[in-house]
Amino acid sequence: MADLENISSQKLNVIIALMLHNAAKDETFNKGKQKTGDLAAYLKRHGLGYEDIAAILGSPIASVRELVRLKGHAKTRKK
Repeated sequence: MADLENISSQKLNVIIALMLHNAAKDETFNKGKQKTGDLAAYLKRHGLGYEDIAAILGSPIASVRELVRLKGHAKTRKK
């Protein structure tokens, strides 16, 4: 049963990655920014975990954590 859940999760990650790829090219999504950090922070704000975000974006988990952390700091510095 765990293998079936893992396969379903992987398929869902692929679908999300494809949708984000198309959304990132849309100028109205995220003001046309196509940066991995922006997408990682967006996914984290919407409740996804670092492991899922890393799988979706094809990035190492440590990199995703750092990108999300830097995006969080960027918001506090701008104020």
